Amino acid sequence: MAVAPATCAAVAVVAALAVLAAPPGACGLGRDDFPPGFLFGAATSAYQIEGAYLEDNKGLSIWDVFTHAQAGRISDGRNGDVADDHYHRYMEDVDILHNLGVNSYRFSISWARILPSMSRFIFSTEFYLTMDHKVSLILVGGRLGGVNSVGIAFYDRLINALLKKGIQPFVTLNHFDIPHELQARYGGWLGAGIREEFVYYSDVCFDAFGDRVRFWATFNEPNLLSKFQFMLGVYPPNRCSPPFGSCSGGDSRREPYVAAHNILLSHAAAVQNYKTNYQAKQGSSIGIVIAMKWYDPLTNSTEDVRAARRALSFEVEWFLDPIFFGDYPREMREILSLNLPEFTAEEKKLLWTNKVDFVGINHYTSIYAKDCIYSPCKLNTYESNALVYAPSERNGVKIGKPTAFDVFFVVPQGIESAVMYVTDRYKDTIIYITENGYSQRIHNDTNMEELINDVERVSYLHDYLKYLSSAIRKGANVGGYFVWSLMDNFEWTFGYTVKFGLYHVDFDTQERTPKMSAKWYKDFLMGSRLTGGLQVQSHRADY
Repeated sequence: MAVAPATCAAVAVVAALAVLAAPPGACGLGRDDFPPGFLFGAATSAYQIEGAYLEDNKGLSIWDVFTHAQAGRISDGRNGDVADDHYHRYMEDVDILHNLGVNSYRFSISWARILPSMSRFIFSTEFYLTMDHKVSLILVGGRLGGVNSVGIAFYDRLINALLKKGIQPFVTLNHFDIPHELQARYGGWLGAGIREEFVYYSDVCFDAFGDRVRFWATFNEPNLLSKFQFMLGVYPPNRCSPPFGSCSGGDSRREPYVAAHNILLSHAAAVQNYKTNYQAKQGSSIGIVIAMKWYDPLTNSTEDVRAARRALSFEVEWFLDPIFFGDYPREMREILSLNLPEFTAEEKKLLWTNKVDFVGINHYTSIYAKDCIYSPCKLNTYESNALVYAPSERNGVKIGKPTAFDVFFVVPQGIESAVMYVTDRYKDTIIYITENGYSQRIHNDTNMEELINDVERVSYLHDYLKYLSSAIRKGANVGGYFVWSLMDNFEWTFGYTVKFGLYHVDFDTQERTPKMSAKWYKDFLMGSRLTGGLQVQSHRADY
């Protein structure tokens, strides 16, 4: 229910004498609804914005190869060869961040730019078409190759430019893109040998940038990545098996858990190295970022309530329980049995003695959960490994307003539920909302005005921030919030057909244009109190 200005004034008087009793955001949402020192930022990732895919000695990533290998893998047939050309335009993008008023910027480092390989010199159309596990390559990347000083210099310049503007770098070490040579050598995350490669790569980054980086995340959404790569087969190396898909190879019932196991142990070893050799002198925090939907039971039946809980176990606790408690959750062991790897006693100790300093949550949406243990279901979807079906409707009504992503709906209260769930299970852990944003889809008849006047995104950001502030009021230790994304970019298999940016990008000219949401976010960060885009009270002059 809307609150009249007079009511807001009355509440303001009462608030001077007692705790504010109105619902969060009822009298406008402002930056002062969040704790002092709270990080407000925007997020991107290397492959999605950098471009310059073979410049300055950069090696090939699995996405470089995947997007060129054959038609039909990307919605619009495009790739990240140029993307937002951030590699050449980073100073302009830093100025954009500064103009927004953010105090932090989350970005990722390209592993293949830091540790390149000789494969770049034999890159050709024929190479795209034949490059696979069957191809034998001369491997000089990873631990066997030298560090690319030009790649180091690029991130040095970016980090220094951010700090000069008062913006804290929040750095992700791996955001979906690994060097292709590690895919060829180890089978990517299926091979235990990649663990040492990641520890070496992370050490290079800690040593080169750690004197200026205060926040490190080892991995972005490894829970989603493991499924997309090895269960559904939609991300490189495209491995899956029926009923999940018809890939040329793979085992959807086993390989996602092998990959996750290796990622978890890579993470733990990197955290151990950081805490042992760098943290005391650098004074920074290290954590991990997971994807997290919120699951509501489809019905109030015991079976569906348990299904919602089980879906969270297979999504969140799959990665966080080993990190905090040293082993996978009981529900996963009961259902997956021998398909779920075992940690040795030494590995369990490595995990729970090197706990993270924070957990990043990428949260966009909520969905319903229906039990598939006692009810027949179609078990070939993202949640099927938990014996859960995730419908978007209850009694013919959508869970929330649809967005450009078929499985993303606007359900703002879900962010509060997700944050409180992680808070309750992993006590005293700092949480960062490392991604949250709204997607627009472009069509042949979409015009510039529609893209710029993104009122739906403004409403989305306001409402999700409102419920995040409510979680903080209830005791959640949340340290920051990052909008996905700073600007429109290459959205993986959707190419450039889906837009998440606060800034519109013309990919022919690379011109960046602020959308209505960018102006709203700036107003919010500069002290205005806003209600779904409506300015209630401003603490500064209009710009």
